[in-house]
Amino acid sequence: MKIAILGTGNVGSALARVWTRKGHEIVFGTREPQSVKVQDLVANLGKRAKADSPERASQASEIVLLATPWPAARETLQLCGRLAGKLVIDCTNPLAQDLSGLALGGDTSGGEQVAQWAGGAPVFKAFNTTGAENMSKAAEFAQRPVMFYCGNDDAWRPTVSKLVEDAGFEPVDAGRLSSARWLEPLAMLWIHSAYKAGLGTDWAFAIARRGK
Repeated sequence: MKIAILGTGNVGSALARVWTRKGHEIVFGTREPQSVKVQDLVANLGKRAKADSPERASQASEIVLLATPWPAARETLQLCGRLAGKLVIDCTNPLAQDLSGLALGGDTSGGEQVAQWAGGAPVFKAFNTTGAENMSKAAEFAQRPVMFYCGNDDAWRPTVSKLVEDAGFEPVDAGRLSSARWLEPLAMLWIHSAYKAGLGTDWAFAIARRGK
């Protein structure tokens, strides 16, 4: 599959590494595709990766991964042009500026807000409940970590599950996009535990099933 990754930060870069190993083509959508930082990133990923503007990257791809900081999400999507008919995967979290909590919650979510900005494109929330440090290292865990995903378009659901699996996680369907209201607080729990409660960043959520 051809995937446009909006953002060249830690999350997008980590997922690009693991997906290019699985044969996917990556186009980073960035305002500065020719910058040294971006070109070094592309060079390290090999022939299956390149960089372009957000609009050209998204228009040339069937899947668009939103991996920007939350404050840049809306403007970045606006730069992409028409996204209807493409799959948009939102891996952002609407964090407060001081990381003390979420800027959205309760009766809505960041994922649902992204769907309003995406111009009718099907939106799934995924890749938001663990740190960037773990996004390309799921295979290193003793027990396969879980990655929840949710969205409203059943036709795209198997594609999201496959991308989660290709990244090394156990895919778990959390239902409709409104379930992002629960996945984003779960991400906040990971952030709090990792950075404020002393647990560190080398862990992820997993499902432990009771023996019969």
